Formats: sequence, structure tokens, C-alpha cells
Amino acid sequence: MTLILKEMETRQVTINANPQTGPKLVSRDSKPEGTIVEVEGIPIGGKEIVVMAGPCAVETLEQLTETARSVRAGGATILRGGAFKPRTSPYSFQGLGNEGLEMLGKAKAMTGLPVVSEVMDTRQVENVAKYADILQIGSRNMQNFPLLKEAGDCKLPILLKRGMMATIDEYLYAAEYVLSRGNSSVILCERGIRTFETSSRFTLDFNSIPVLKQRTHLPVIVDPSHGSGERWIVPSMAKAAIAAGADGLLIEVHYRPEEALCDGSQALYPEDFGMLMADLRKIAEAVGRSIYNR
Repeated sequence: MTLILKEMETRQVTINANPQTGPKLVSRDSKPEGTIVEVEGIPIGGKEIVVMAGPCAVETLEQLTETARSVRAGGATILRGGAFKPRTSPYSFQGLGNEGLEMLGKAKAMTGLPVVSEVMDTRQVENVAKYADILQIGSRNMQNFPLLKEAGDCKLPILLKRGMMATIDEYLYAAEYVLSRGNSSVILCERGIRTFETSSRFTLDFNSIPVLKQRTHLPVIVDPSHGSGERWIVPSMAKAAIAAGADGLLIEVHYRPEEALCDGSQALYPEDFGMLMADLRKIAEAVGRSIYNR
């Protein structure tokens, strides 16, 4: 018994002698001036606010290209669209996979918009990187550490979404995994957390915007579509995010959301997106910023 107690004491001393110091590479202390992530000449993290928009999932070439043209006309400068979709139910639409990636490549060629698309598995990184300009790691994969390492090795910009149950510390450690592989082009994305509230899909945590901006040099954007889950809430959340200091937005837009195979209830109609962009320009000006216009 005495030997066991001594062993436990020795282990405790060892643990206490090596305390966890917190994430270093993402810390504002390591880079006080802040990071600007460049995506084909578009600066994310500077004074100008960047809007990424498009459908939740790539469904058809017509759906993607029509939506891409409309969001570009409305003022978006980056096209979002998922070829691979993580879904709660195995019976839900899982995305078109490689066929969807090829459609994203065609949409980029038609509109000139850089592409952000989700990667779900280490085996997908290389192929998605052939078509996407930003690799998105979704909330369900925020702590998929092999994927974070692989994405860090890829060297493309990474859009890292906060996990729906993740604390800020856990979120920053996830970003640290990517930076520790030599990739400092990481964009943080607040997309809402799960709380006891049921009136919206998630609770969009606006507190995280100033907290992250204080603690890390990485740019911070907001996804008001997943954060609310309801089309009519999205414009208010988008405007609030800009007022709170977000460096950009990730907004779902669909040319026919009532026919969408994925998250149609939270996708804006193109005309609503255009009106929202007009309002966002006013909000940005009021806080001393502007919407990036290519």
C-alpha cells in the first residue's frame, strides 16, 4: 500500500511539473498584428469583410451555376458548396462526392469565384484540394485530429468550424493542430452551439467573436445559416455578426430552396441575399469597415 501511495505521489509531481500551457501558435501573443489569409487575392481578416455564399450541397450543375451567378451578382466573392455532406441520418442526402467537386470546378470557371468546400476524411483531402481553394472542416470534425493534421500538411487555407459542443479552448486547440503542421492560413468560423434552447436550430454565440479576436490572431467569420436554421432569422444574425466584429460571413443561398436536398429551410432566396448585402454594406460602414468587392 505504501509503495502504491509513493508511486501516485511521484506521478502527481511529474504531472504538476509539466502543466498544460495552452495553445501557442494561434495566440495573439505570438502575432499581435493579426493574420490575413489570402485566397486568390481576396484578403480575409483585414478591414474589408468577405462574404462567402452558395448552396449547402451541390445537387445539380444547373442548381450550382444559377446560384453561383446570383451570389456573385449580389456581392459574394467566394462560392460555398458541399460535395461531401456529413448528415445525422444515414438515409439523408450525403452529397454527390467527386461528381460534385467537378461541378464546383465548372462553376468556378464560369463565375471566377474561388471555392470553399468541406472535407470529411483524410482520404478526401488530396482530391478536394484539386477543386477547392479553401478546405472546410465542419463542426462534427473539429476534433478529428488525423484530419486536422492532414489539412495542415495540405497548405491550402483551412476554414475550421467550431464544434457544436466545443468550448473556446477546445476550438483553439483544434486550430493549433493545423498551425503546428506549418499551415498558418486558418479561418475560424462560429456556427452556433447546442444549448437547452429549442426555438432555433443552434444558439449563435456572438460572445465568441470578440473573445476569439482578443485571444487569437486568426480571422473570425460567422455562419448565420447553421447558427439559426431558419431563413427568416439569417439576415438579423448576419448583420449582428458584422456589428460584433466578424471578418466575414458564410451564408447559404439556393435558387430554389423549397426543392433543396439539404437544409433548404435555412437557405436564402437570391433576391433576399441581394437585399441583405445592401444592408450589410451599411452596417459595415457604421463600424468603420467595408464589404470586400472584387
